[in-house]
Amino acid sequence: MAEREYDVVVFGATGFTGALTAEYLAHRAPATTRWALAGRNREKLEAVRRRLAQISPASAQLPLVTADTSDASSMRKLAESTRVVITTVGPYIKYGEPVVAACAAAGTSYVDLTGEPEFVDLMWLRYHEQAQQTGARLIHSCGFDSIPYDLGALFAVQHLPEGVPIQLEGFVRAGGTFSGGTYHSALHIMGRLRQGMKVASERKRREPRPDGRRVRGIHGKPHRDDEAGGWVAPFPTIDPQTVLRSARALDRYGPDFSYSHYIVVKQLPVLVGMGIGAGTVIALAQLKPTRDLLLKLKDPGEGPSPEQRDKAWFKVKMVGEGGGRRVVAEVTGGDPGYGETSKMLAESALCLAHDELSERAGQLTPAVAMGDALISRLQAAGIGFTVNGS
Repeated sequence: MAEREYDVVVFGATGFTGALTAEYLAHRAPATTRWALAGRNREKLEAVRRRLAQISPASAQLPLVTADTSDASSMRKLAESTRVVITTVGPYIKYGEPVVAACAAAGTSYVDLTGEPEFVDLMWLRYHEQAQQTGARLIHSCGFDSIPYDLGALFAVQHLPEGVPIQLEGFVRAGGTFSGGTYHSALHIMGRLRQGMKVASERKRREPRPDGRRVRGIHGKPHRDDEAGGWVAPFPTIDPQTVLRSARALDRYGPDFSYSHYIVVKQLPVLVGMGIGAGTVIALAQLKPTRDLLLKLKDPGEGPSPEQRDKAWFKVKMVGEGGGRRVVAEVTGGDPGYGETSKMLAESALCLAHDELSERAGQLTPAVAMGDALISRLQAAGIGFTVNGS
């Protein structure tokens, strides 16, 4: 691994989030970090490099790697050239597997920003064991899905007594605009619910559970919660799954851990409207003709403007109880979908490339793979981790 040409390669650097991730690295990567841009189109990569050179003159010398998910040879060469691959090329259920496969075979660390449960479960079924053998660390959901929740839960648990049952509730509030790529990924998730449930069932059948410990997801009910600051409803994203997987892997979460996950809105009519809207879109996404029409509403390359991103924000609150103690931890930041996601993704890759971490391998969650080291990096980069207890 030490002999590899690069420390980090950004695959998908010509896309919206990939370019933001590259910009972050141009600003913040240590001068000693050997990193490169990768994608299908050489001319577009050169255009990205020229823009980065305006931010940091040293970026004018960035290496460019031409690679395509439809070309297994190029994927293999990409994975074998670097210690860490960042990929922003989605929807991942369509384009993600060749990158995972190449990294698992090469023993290369892998990070993405997927929120697609089917993809994550399928990659565990197909590549977890191989990655354990080669030493590869396959870490999904290293953006707003699911870093604030996964690390926020770990942060809260570490402020509770050890060896006691722990009950944790997570509440998310956010404001911002989503990109075309995020929109397309969400529609693919909604349109593949049956396939996703089948894959999740197979993973549940095959994946070992912790001995002598219990880890549960609690599906709460909509209600008003003064602690959260509004009306709350269960939020069935990939994030609670990630939190529970970390809890199963780490004894620090105690002998009996439970987690509930909610979205927060100020007013009840807004919550009702969101539920109706989501149900309508899910129904339309089940049929290919209506799904195709929905996909045409937003181009995958579109994204919010810098002005829109500047106004965006998020706050994740973790309320935990255990051993007679109660804590309220918060993870806060700016633009969740893009500015902070690119930061989380880049810092995850730098953490894997440069920090002293456990020697665990296989498909891992961010908390299991990077934990406190990544929390420290994100705090230094401006993402808030605070806690109050009683």
